[in-house]
Amino acid sequence: MSKLVIVGTVAFDAIETPFGKTDKILGGAATYIGLSASNFNVDAAAVSVVGGDFPQEYLNLLKDRGINISGIEIVKEGKTFFWSGKYHNDMNSRDTLATELNVLEHFNPVVPEDYKDAEIVMLGNLHPLVQQGVLDQMNNKPKLAILDTMNFWMDIALSDLLNVIKNVDVITINDEEARQLTGEYSLVVAAQKIHEMGPKYVVIKKGEHGALLFHDDNVFYAPALPLKEVFDPTGAGDTFAGGFAGYLAKTGDISFENMKNAVIYGSTLASFCVEKFGTERMVNLKDNEVHKRLQQFKDLTQFEIVLE
Repeated sequence: MSKLVIVGTVAFDAIETPFGKTDKILGGAATYIGLSASNFNVDAAAVSVVGGDFPQEYLNLLKDRGINISGIEIVKEGKTFFWSGKYHNDMNSRDTLATELNVLEHFNPVVPEDYKDAEIVMLGNLHPLVQQGVLDQMNNKPKLAILDTMNFWMDIALSDLLNVIKNVDVITINDEEARQLTGEYSLVVAAQKIHEMGPKYVVIKKGEHGALLFHDDNVFYAPALPLKEVFDPTGAGDTFAGGFAGYLAKTGDISFENMKNAVIYGSTLASFCVEKFGTERMVNLKDNEVHKRLQQFKDLTQFEIVLE
């Protein structure tokens, strides 16, 4: 089993979907990644920052799930990062109603000493300089560095983003972002261009249409499990990343063949995340539920066919 460092926001979200709306609830990339990875009982530490307004019960929740929180800085006089959004009826598009950086504006990550030798680093969606700052603190080059990013950083910090991309092994982005980053419509061509930027593995998330994994000339596709209801897709991408990184940390195997399994685990956990608002579903998730849904994935994707 490998140590896992998780970098990202620990935050407040306020969400509105066709199914209802919430006041301020627990959110943030590192929160979803950590809760997802905790299903594998790995030795994980979260690196983030919160304000004095952040409830101790939320920190206790992460700690109770086996996540080391010594790397979460508490700025007592500051306010926690806050994001508010409203989803359209298709649940794929959304409007950002508010973004308050607060303590995140001057965040300098500090990796706990005991985790500077971590074999796997999951760089959640943050400013590329913060992500690179974490890599610079590691004692040695990690066995696997995974990067998640978004179009916002492509718009305002492209050169910094390209610099950190060349230093990671895996990048996870959605199809729209892959096209923006490369200027290519074909996702196969886009993945090839991203390979040339540095990462050996490229994961392109396609929301309700699943995910693609690229490595050299190899391609793997995992569908998304058809769900009766999707309440809130906010943390799905981060939950996918947490499942992906958590499975690889647990198995210690970073081969392409094992990454296929990691993609399936990530997709499985993300399918739970969207069933309730915020982190509610992930907090109450049971092992037997995960196992049952993995079986559903297997039944969905496996078939026998006679080739003439």
